[in-house]
Amino acid sequence: MIVDWHFYALALPAVILLGLAKGGFAGMGALSLPLIALAIDPVRAAAITLPLLIAQDVVGVWAFRRSVDWRLIGWMLPGAVLGIALGYGFAASVSPRGVMAAVGVISILFGLYRLWVARRRRPRGVARWPEWLGVLFGIASGFTSQIAHAGQPPFQLWVLPRDLPRDRLVGTTAIFFAAVNWIKVPAYLALGQFTRANLLTSLLLLPVALAATVAGVALVRRVAPERFFTAIYVLMIVVGVVLTWEALA
Repeated sequence: MIVDWHFYALALPAVILLGLAKGGFAGMGALSLPLIALAIDPVRAAAITLPLLIAQDVVGVWAFRRSVDWRLIGWMLPGAVLGIALGYGFAASVSPRGVMAAVGVISILFGLYRLWVARRRRPRGVARWPEWLGVLFGIASGFTSQIAHAGQPPFQLWVLPRDLPRDRLVGTTAIFFAAVNWIKVPAYLALGQFTRANLLTSLLLLPVALAATVAGVALVRRVAPERFFTAIYVLMIVVGVVLTWEALA
């Protein structure tokens, strides 16, 4: 088990953000892996957080299980499987610094994208595109999810312009990423990352993860989080720059 206090100083707020995201504050969790990657290898960070994501999915799926657009999931999930396979191949073939650079770049792009969305500049006409294009967005979502647990931007680029009701958007997001997280398990097993130390660290963080998810479910219908989101996405860009700089230094 990891005993370095620097790791937990970053991991605890990261896990809380993961929980809030799983509880309905979609997007907040994307800062989690970049934060933890400041302390440890990003592939190891992803392996430690994956069991937490799977446990948190139970709460989010149960809370929003009756509000799901299954058609959207049906088009995106096959592509996500291919994207996860591509992400595994990338992580298995490049150095830890290469993965760190990828996480940094994804973090910067995610933060910029979310700030752009916050200004309501969503793509126009997406709802009229052929549904099979959802497979391509699924590939992109699966790849970035495998590398950095950051599959939200491609998913949201396809789904948000369709203006789903809030609960259906949250429910569809919860079901899609719950499936994606289970599909990632064999990839992390193949990478040799489910070690005893990593799993014990995940277990230690699990109560915080579950409590934050329950809090997210309770708060999502009561809180307008726009100000928090802006701060988080700006911080995500900063962390992404730091990770990219360290990887290339």
